[in-house]
Amino acid sequence: MIKPHGHDASEGDVNSSEARLRYREDMIERSKARRLLSRDSEAFLHQSLSTPCLNAVISARGSRLVDADGRGLLDFHGNSAHQVGYGHPAVISAITRQMEELPFCPRRYTNEPAVRLAEELVRVTGGELGKVLLMPGGALAVGAAMKLARVATGRFKFLSMWGSFHGASLDAISVGGESVFRTGMGPLLPGCHLVHPCAPSSCQHGCGGPCSGRGARAIEDVLAREGDIAALIAEPIRCTTIEVPPRDYWARVRDACRRNGTLLIFDEIPIALGRTGRFFAYEHFGVVPDILVIGKGLGGGIIPQAAMLARADLDVAGHTALGHYTHEKSPVGSAAALATLGVIAEERLVERSAMLGAAWMTQLREALGSCGVLREVRGLGLLVGVELDAGSPARTGRLCDETLYQSLRRGLSFKVSDSRVLTLTPPLTVTREELCEATGILAEAVDAALGVVS
Repeated sequence: MIKPHGHDASEGDVNSSEARLRYREDMIERSKARRLLSRDSEAFLHQSLSTPCLNAVISARGSRLVDADGRGLLDFHGNSAHQVGYGHPAVISAITRQMEELPFCPRRYTNEPAVRLAEELVRVTGGELGKVLLMPGGALAVGAAMKLARVATGRFKFLSMWGSFHGASLDAISVGGESVFRTGMGPLLPGCHLVHPCAPSSCQHGCGGPCSGRGARAIEDVLAREGDIAALIAEPIRCTTIEVPPRDYWARVRDACRRNGTLLIFDEIPIALGRTGRFFAYEHFGVVPDILVIGKGLGGGIIPQAAMLARADLDVAGHTALGHYTHEKSPVGSAAALATLGVIAEERLVERSAMLGAAWMTQLREALGSCGVLREVRGLGLLVGVELDAGSPARTGRLCDETLYQSLRRGLSFKVSDSRVLTLTPPLTVTREELCEATGILAEAVDAALGVVS
């Protein structure tokens, strides 16, 4: 197993930083949310990245949240679940109608919405992934994909990437590469190997400039050395630090998997459904995985809904249980997903994401170019990363954290990743005016943060 390089802070948005404490003192202590936050803290188990919570919200519509004091926030975080925005009327209507007609379906029965959703998901892959399993969450989909890979290959080992996130369940963190989820949780599943990803902004393979293919070669070496890896599970584009590999990277990895009898599983839970300017991110690279997992935005930002899609010839586990979840073929979840897919098609959100994202990245470069700490603006579609460099990892981390809370004060929410990247994922329904508003807030926030971070 190749060890991670340095401190892994891929999940940089923790709930214990100095900037967060100052934000709470300034914005929350005398707010209407204070009492609810106190009750929340008393009622829920505490954990990093969550409880104690940041604030309380009372409304979510379109691109915006409204907090308990009536302050509006452009939500460019959304836990990657708001591709069609919050509270889309078509999704709400479909859910409401389905709840009145058929609110639940016991697992041994089928229902029209679930079958239609499975058929539609096969259709949007062009039929190349011809079988579907529905389930109520992304981590469950990852677990089902791992089970299917074991059944189909007769092997138990997996290869994945440092810095990756595939869910917070024990099986998912075994193939995940973020230390905040792995530390202190061992022993994890046996046979899980990790390598450094192809990450052009922070290459750990020594390519030294333009990619020389060493990342793909590292995967080839592990697959050949082990000889019995069931599947490689990976994000085709790292969704937090927004790392886009060269186009030929995944083609080379795809070929290595074929040669070694290893299945290729793509985790597109946060980035499918048009986020990158293509319906699926893998389309950018001209490869098709053997198994695909999707979720988050599939439920329209309202209902938890996920799915695993697989090649039709991998339908080989009829003798065992891959999912077997109570809400496996949820008619309400399926109705939400069908409505979401309908909105994406009717409002041309895939094309819109590609067009708006390219223009917005140019705008961000122009607005932040003179701040003296901008390293890069990168991304695909409306999956955008703004990387800052303040001269040292520690100072950069403080600057990014302070920028987040300065932005929240001004009405913009996003994610900090790896203590160096401001990760911006607006709804695909976002307006040009909202993107301009976010750009202005971010420029002001970086400037204010530089005044705080010495």
